[in-house]
Amino acid sequence: EEGFVPLLRQVPGFVAYYWVDAGGGVMLSTSVFEDQAGAEESVRRAADFVRDNLASLLPEPPQVTSGQVVAAG
Repeated sequence: EEGFVPLLRQVPGFVAYYWVDAGGGVMLSTSVFEDQAGAEESVRRAADFVRDNLASLLPEPPQVTSGQVVAAG
């Protein structure tokens, strides 16, 4: 919340960020942006943040998946 989320909030088109503890050591995050350019910039910033701050703590490199929202409630 103090290091990474403020970086995302600076990306143009930022809408929301969610971090989920799925249990069993599995964590996932979802970032929502107004457009593809914002989403791609967030991936670059996340990669830099992980490399500089978290890489030694992660047993596996993060997996990145992107797509368009097709339904919302």
